Amino acid sequence: MYSLIVTAKLNDIDPQAWLADVLARIAGTPMSRLTELLQWNWAPASNQQKSA
Repeated sequence: MYSLIVTAKLNDIDPQAWLADVLARIAGTPMSRLTELLQWNWAPASNQQKSA
């Protein structure tokens, strides 16, 4: 868990916001798109909806 938090911080992401968003979205994300939820690729769901 510590490594997830530190990795988020190193990527200038709020760890709590990232984890909450990932936990909410992971069940509905296809396996081929799971890399989008990693800290260095992550964008909040609201940003992704605007760009789609």
